[in-house]
Amino acid sequence: MRKLVYYIASTLDGFIAGPDGADPSGPDGFWPIPGDYIAHMIAEFPETLPGPARAALSITAEGTHFDTVVEGRRSYEIGLKAGVSDAYPHLRHIVFSRTLGESPDPAVEIVATDPAARVRELKQEEGKDIWLVGGGELAASLYPEIDTLIVKLSPLTIGAGIPLFSHQAPFQPNAWTLADHKVLDSGVAFLTYERATTTDTS
Repeated sequence: MRKLVYYIASTLDGFIAGPDGADPSGPDGFWPIPGDYIAHMIAEFPETLPGPARAALSITAEGTHFDTVVEGRRSYEIGLKAGVSDAYPHLRHIVFSRTLGESPDPAVEIVATDPAARVRELKQEEGKDIWLVGGGELAASLYPEIDTLIVKLSPLTIGAGIPLFSHQAPFQPNAWTLADHKVLDSGVAFLTYERATTTDTS
């Protein structure tokens, strides 16, 4: 069965963006993008680079991890504001939103129903794994459905911002098993965790 993989960049203090939710790695962002980080993504996760970046870097590799990307409205709107209606044209692109209505791009599927139910349907389909790109609110609603965490841990702290999971996530302690890790010379660590057990808190 396909897995839902939360593949996300995080600061040491657990934030995926600043308080305003803007792209932290964009032109006005605060998040440094070292060369070895880009090189590792090209080598190991080429499908997770946005279409414009793939074009600029002449990347045509299909990738081995994901064929579907899911994200929330706020995460999707970062691309829209930059004039990009489908940041991942090489993947099946699904956006969860109850307010967007009609899709701004014919290749992007807008889902207004329960994200967890839709993800469970996607898991039953044939294909590669499903990439949860963000943001924190969608990750919170999909918390019980996440099978794998791949955290791109940056040697950076920001003090406040949007956490890995928003405060809407249920209190549900989970144990995770470290399945793989790669620490780059720049200090960025790629940490892969598989869900181990769920602790019953009732």
